[in-house]
Amino acid sequence: QLVESGGGWVKNGESLRLSCVGSGSNWSIFRMSWYRQAPGKERELVAAISADGAHTQYEDLVKGRFTISRDNAKNSVYLQMNRLEPEDTAVYYCYGERTWGQGTQVTVSS
Repeated sequence: QLVESGGGWVKNGESLRLSCVGSGSNWSIFRMSWYRQAPGKERELVAAISADGAHTQYEDLVKGRFTISRDNAKNSVYLQMNRLEPEDTAVYYCYGERTWGQGTQVTVSS
């Protein structure tokens, strides 16, 4: 099971940090990802991190603003989102090993 937290409502240019905690499996051995889905759009990959945390990848629109990280001792993955824009408004999902979290809403006002 994956459970996200940290979403909320912020203004343009502000920051949020999303957290995802895994249970029921040894999540430290899996590549983990953050996806997002905006209203009327398909779910898209935002960022991913390898099991050991050494390798990361980002969607072009978030490069330089978002940072994915993980703490395997806590079975946790994080997404630090800086300089948020209204276009970042979406439900953000944690994903790993064919398992989705329930999602957390991020709303950025202009």
